[in-house]
Amino acid sequence: LSSSSAASDVYKRQVKQRLGMRVANDAEGCLQDIHWSMGGFGYFPTYTLGNIHAAQLFNSALQQPSIAQDCQRADYLSLLNWLTQNIHQHGALRDPDALVLAATGQLPVSRYHLQHLRQRYLAE
Repeated sequence: LSSSSAASDVYKRQVKQRLGMRVANDAEGCLQDIHWSMGGFGYFPTYTLGNIHAAQLFNSALQQPSIAQDCQRADYLSLLNWLTQNIHQHGALRDPDALVLAATGQLPVSRYHLQHLRQRYLAE
């Protein structure tokens, strides 16, 4: 067995043993995300933080009527300009909390991301 198929077999056995679930193939298992196969589980919380920040930034940008109207027409130049002015030009000069605070007027909160998830997945 190659090392990747051996790792996959171990993963499948462990998921069955620990969670009682059967993994049919690698697309459903350990190789569906590059970070899993290398053991980089710490990446997942950073995805969530990025999503929280992005939702709050997008909500703040949409408070500008011209940006909201442009986004409705799939014209994102005004949004890009807002991001450049409020985020991109500052880059790593500010920590994430300070960057979000300066751009939105409040520290990062999960409310906007949760609102997005509810609209996307629970709306009828």
